[in-house]
Amino acid sequence: MRSPTQRHLSEKDIAEIVSDGLGAGITGAAELSGGTFAAVWRAELDDGRPVVVKVGPPPSARMLRYEEGLIPAEAEYFAMVAGRAPVPEVLAVSDDADRPWIVTSLLPGRPLTEADSPRAREQLGAVMARVHEITGPHFGYTGNRPAGGDWPTAFGAIIRALRTDAAEWDVPLPPLDGVVERHHDALAAVTRPALLHFDLWDGNVLAGPDGELTGLVDGERYLYGDPLLDFVSPALMRRIEELPDHPFLAGYRPAPFDEPARIRLSLYRIHLYVLMITEGPSRGIAIADGRHDHLTGLLTRELADLP
Repeated sequence: MRSPTQRHLSEKDIAEIVSDGLGAGITGAAELSGGTFAAVWRAELDDGRPVVVKVGPPPSARMLRYEEGLIPAEAEYFAMVAGRAPVPEVLAVSDDADRPWIVTSLLPGRPLTEADSPRAREQLGAVMARVHEITGPHFGYTGNRPAGGDWPTAFGAIIRALRTDAAEWDVPLPPLDGVVERHHDALAAVTRPALLHFDLWDGNVLAGPDGELTGLVDGERYLYGDPLLDFVSPALMRRIEELPDHPFLAGYRPAPFDEPARIRLSLYRIHLYVLMITEGPSRGIAIADGRHDHLTGLLTRELADLP
């Protein structure tokens, strides 16, 4: 099923973008699968180089509040982490409101959803430890999206924005009043806004035939905050603090998870589940398809187990 946020494009459209951005022609192009937000194509330049063309949603598409300006944000993330992480080279980018797009190099390898690699997972942990050394100017997102001068303020704004989105889309959520506020002190222990990728699920991590990490893609959802926020997606729908042998931890080598860290990890899973539940209708996913109930069950469990 195609998401309403994904444009219907043709090879001619991709050729026009490549011509505008690179002044080059293409010998062919094909749409890639896997994502649900942007339309992503692979194209072959007339000099033989393969590139990736990602085109943002049309102006008519309804999106969540934090999804404003994601295409130029991806270019920003790749530029910031180049040299620390194996990310694509940004060849051209346009933040045109009517048709935002980015053209990048094509990284080798296949996503971990197609071929698992403990070695790549361990290397991802080491890579993220280096990326997290980058400090941002504030906490939260860039632009007019949720942010704040400290992490409790920014994280609270992020949750409130998602709850507002859910209400506008008529998406039911379990009671969340006071959840963030009760754990202010645990969140306030984070005093440095580290650069976060956020979306480190297996589809965004590439590995080669030898199992080595070859790429990290889809950096458009980056924000600044607690490094532990990046520990949630690598163990999607599980609790990484209960998986001491997880290869991501072996590569990252974090400090032992004390009680405030465990509380924050639970809060970050709550955030992710709220986001995944809320975004369903914007992606054309019916609430009754089973996904909503499964995620709601995971969210309810986290809320029940949170001190």
